[in-house]
Amino acid sequence: MKKVLVINASVRSGRSYSRKLTELFVANWSGRHPTDQFTFREVGLNIIPPINETWIGGAFIKSEDRNEEQQAALHFSNGLIKELKEHDIYVIGTPMYNWSIPSGLKAYIDQVMRINETWKFRSGKPDGDYVGLLENKKLFILSSRGDSGYGENEKNAHMNFQTTYLRFIFGIMGVSDVTTISLDNEEFGGEIFERSKHEIFQAINSIGG
Repeated sequence: MKKVLVINASVRSGRSYSRKLTELFVANWSGRHPTDQFTFREVGLNIIPPINETWIGGAFIKSEDRNEEQQAALHFSNGLIKELKEHDIYVIGTPMYNWSIPSGLKAYIDQVMRINETWKFRSGKPDGDYVGLLENKKLFILSSRGDSGYGENEKNAHMNFQTTYLRFIFGIMGVSDVTTISLDNEEFGGEIFERSKHEIFQAINSIGG
């Protein structure tokens, strides 16, 4: 039995295509792995508190040296990190907003990108050599985008600060096993979008795990 963490980042509910992708993933995965357990983390419709000066002050010192204010500031972050460590598979459903990710997902990443919790410097001092502390994890990035051509070596690849950023940041935290599936052309609609939906829905349904 594995534990699957599903993170939804869209600020839309019923009209969100990234949510449709995660729903399809869950239906497919649970059918193939009926004993696996799912946890759902909402970062699009629920407000994720931004980090602040107190948070930063507490994050960069030893836990025993934190005052009560710093401990309180890190309480939510501690819960999110515990959740990441306890799960085996992460599924992120996210739209592309202004060629990047929604603000709620960025706030979530800020909360979990914690030195000596999800990553560290190899030497123990700033050395540019990052070691991820999330071990043996698998990440699925399910993205929706208005246009197309954002894949590697495609015409808009230089404008993709969505999936490339997520792969990079989770890689820093130790997650190297990453599968990206992107639904493109939502902005155009019509036949081109229907064709894209058919291809992507098939891709998700073919995931075995």
